[in-house]
Parts: sequence; C-alpha cells; structure tokens
Amino acid sequence: MVFEIKQGNELLTSHSGLALVGEILKGTQIEERVNEIHLSNHSDPEISHGTIVKSMIGLLCLGKPDFAAIEPFRSDDFFKLSLELDKVPSESTLRQRLNGINGSMDTLVKEESAKMVKRYAPQITACYHNWVPMDLDVSPFDNSRTQKEGVSFTYKKVDGYAPIFAYLGEEGYLINAELREGKQHCQKGTPEFLRETIRLAKRITQAPLLVRMDSGNDSVENIQECLNEGADWIIKRNLRRESVDSWLQTAQENGSVNKPRPGKIVYRGSINVSKEGIVSEEGIPAFWRRIYEVTVRTTDATGQEYLIPEIKVDTYETSLMASPAQVIELYHAHGTSEQFHSEIKTDMDLERLPSGKFSTNALILLLGLVAYNCLRLCGQESLREEGVSPDEQAPIRNKVHRRRLRSVMQDLIYMASRVISHARQKGLSFGRVNSWYGVWRRLYLRFVYLGNREIRSVMNV
Repeated sequence: MVFEIKQGNELLTSHSGLALVGEILKGTQIEERVNEIHLSNHSDPEISHGTIVKSMIGLLCLGKPDFAAIEPFRSDDFFKLSLELDKVPSESTLRQRLNGINGSMDTLVKEESAKMVKRYAPQITACYHNWVPMDLDVSPFDNSRTQKEGVSFTYKKVDGYAPIFAYLGEEGYLINAELREGKQHCQKGTPEFLRETIRLAKRITQAPLLVRMDSGNDSVENIQECLNEGADWIIKRNLRRESVDSWLQTAQENGSVNKPRPGKIVYRGSINVSKEGIVSEEGIPAFWRRIYEVTVRTTDATGQEYLIPEIKVDTYETSLMASPAQVIELYHAHGTSEQFHSEIKTDMDLERLPSGKFSTNALILLLGLVAYNCLRLCGQESLREEGVSPDEQAPIRNKVHRRRLRSVMQDLIYMASRVISHARQKGLSFGRVNSWYGVWRRLYLRFVYLGNREIRSVMNV
C-alpha cells in the first residue's frame, strides 16, 4: 500500500502538554518577578525577561536545552499560545538575554518553584511515620571535550561539572540545585546549601524533615545546620582511619546478631555520641546516635570458604530514635535519588549544558529545576485515583507510585492535537483513539482550578 502524502491547512501540534506547563506557570509569579529585574543593557527590551525565561522552561520541558532549539518554535503559534508569550525569541536573543540575567534571579526561581510544588503537588509522601525525606547528593555532569567555563576533572574521572541537588518526598520533587565546578569537593559550600534547602522545604510542608546525605558529606557542620533548622538527619560516615577490628569488637560485645545465611554474620547496634561545640537550638550540648552495621563473611554465597574472613563496616550518624535496622533501610532508600539524577541527565537531556559561560549554565540548571517540577507534577497528578472516574485514570497496567519524566513527556507532553479557533476562543481537539485524553483533560482543568483562575469554556468543556 502506498500512502498519499499532502499538506493540509489545519493547525496541528505534537506537544499539547505545553498547555499543562503553561497553566502550572500561571499559578506562580515567576514572570512578574523576573520582569522586575533591571538590566542596564536591556532597559526597555522588546521581548520581556519573563518571556525569555518561560520560553527556556518550555524548551526544557520538551527535553531541548539547546538555544538553537527555539528556532522551529518561532513559527509555532501553539508554543506562543500555550505559554502565553508576547513573542517567541530568536536563538541569539535567548542566549544573550540569559547571559545578562544570570545571577540576578536565583532566589526568586527557587522560591517560586517551592510555591509551585506546594500549590500543585497531590501529596508529599513521608518515608518514616511523619518524616518527609530530603535527599541531598552531588551528581557529576559529563561535559568532556568542551572548553566551557568551570569544566574540570570530577571524582567520576571525567571532565565536567559537579552540581548538587536536593529532592523532597518519596516523589522526588526538586527543591534546590546548584551548579559547581567539577573539581569542587562535595562538602564545600554544602552547609549553606543545606540551610537554604531546609528553609525552602519548610515553605512546602510543615511535616518533620529527614535529611539524608552520603559519606562525602560526613561533617559536623551539616549536623549543626540540621540542629539549627530543626531537621532530623541520617548521614553515612566516612570511616577514614578507624580500625575495622575495633568496630568488630564493639559490635560483638554490644550489637544484635543476625545470620542471614551460613558463613555470613551481621551485627547491628548504636552508641550515643556528641562533639564539643555542637549545640541544639536551645544552646545545650547535642547528643545523637551512631548506628553501626558490621558484616563478617567467612564464605561466599555459593559456600566457598575465604582464607581470611571478610569484614565490612558501615556507620551512620542519625537523630532518629528508630531501630538500627530501620535507620539503615531508610538510608538505603536515599539511593533512589540516583534515578532522579538520571532523569535530569537523560530524560531532560540536561547533562551537557548549552552555554560556555558558567553563570549562564547555572541559570539554565535552575530553570531546569522549574521544568523538572512541572513534569513531576504532571506525572504525580496523573496517578491520582481518589475521586477520579475510570475514564480519567491513567491507563497503566501495573500500579506505580511515581512516573519517570520520560514517560510523562511521551504520554502527556508530546500528545498530538489540532488547535481550533472559535468565537474568539482557542481550543484543542484530540484524536478519537487516545487513551490518555481523559487524564490530560483532568490535569488541565485541575491546574486551571488550582491556579485560582476562572475555568473558561476551553477545549469545548
């Protein structure tokens, strides 16, 4: 069969999901606050700063972080309509303006993103009783074979950046991000980043916070920040030069014993510790718990005996009063943040940042924070079932608690429709065979409602 190929007059779009992003952004004051920024070389710009920022967020939601990606959308009426742009900027305008704005809007972007998550998130899921997890971690961006400012040798043995991220809840909402040079140690600047992150998290939820960090951030400075800000913590320790045999002796004398298989013994327990100069909010000396897990293997999993027993020691600092096994399990759940890093790098294609200037790339990363949360909000809202009719529920066979950003982009953002105009109103007409139509429609009306805007007769609703 040979298809007849022709071009019609209909206005079609392959990315209807930008309408969802546009509605989410309307519930924030990002545009208004960015427009208040004064740039000496752009005192009265033809294209507003807010339009520039929203255009870049739109590209990031489509997984297109390059400045050149804006050019095809200059003739795309739906891109302008969905994000309510005065005009779609050119590649050079987008690049030059973001170069000028950099460093001027870091705080407002983070604050508005936090407000956005608070307003639109279906829920912020706790990990232990009422404690909401807040995971901080560094994840290198490979930008090898480039001459970008700030690119240097990272601990992953590649040239690139070493940004730090902070995620909130089991859903993994991104509440803070900071671009760093590749050679920067993960602890440098982290106490200040942690303080800011906890305060942003408190804008979103009143639930107790549980900060989780790996051994690269084993520092009493981080514990002091948690104490100052009233957050609990689990931080994996760096054993440094501590004796493994000494820990084994402590575990054998005081720890509980578990034998999961022949040839393997696991000891778990805790000791109370304090450090001079570390005080609580009330100014009194602070005490916390040091959890240990010592594993002794005399055989491998197949029963092959070792000539010398293998001893592994893991220790953790925590303020929780949970059992050692629970604390260790809660820390292991911190590894989920690696998936969130992957979604930023691959699904949003944000690993190789587009500019040669470090400050501009830092701004792009922050706008990526907003785009990430827009996509995450769409994904989590699509999974809501309470009070939702069957035809408006996500057509997913297996029950899941979180949707990967790539799936959100494929199912909800890159959804084809026809843009229609009638009685001075714009609407979208979806195909007859579209299993995600009911979900998409519900999300759109939900975001309109939560944005405190009057629900108009759009999309013939």
